[in-house]
Amino acid sequence: MASEPDPDRLKALEEKLQKVKGKAPPPQTNTAKGFSQGEVAWRMVIELATGIMLGSAIGYGLDVLFGTLPVFLVIFSLFGFAAGIRTMLGTARELGRKAEKADKEGN
Repeated sequence: MASEPDPDRLKALEEKLQKVKGKAPPPQTNTAKGFSQGEVAWRMVIELATGIMLGSAIGYGLDVLFGTLPVFLVIFSLFGFAAGIRTMLGTARELGRKAEKADKEGN
């Protein structure tokens, strides 16, 4: 069985490789407030899925209440999709503004 690699040895090896290459390691790309791009992507996916689920739940509840099963379910699912997209775009605009502000402050 293979044993776990020694983190100290790996770090020392990376430093030696960087010295040989003659350049510093690339900085990690983070978005506003130190969130990684993956975390921001998951946030947007969750916002979209939540909008669709809430719209579908409201539509289904109204259909059960009024006895018109597919009508409100379809309508409110589409409203939920639109609300999720709108929320995602708002998040993207907010993060874009924060990144622009950080660039202006940094330069």
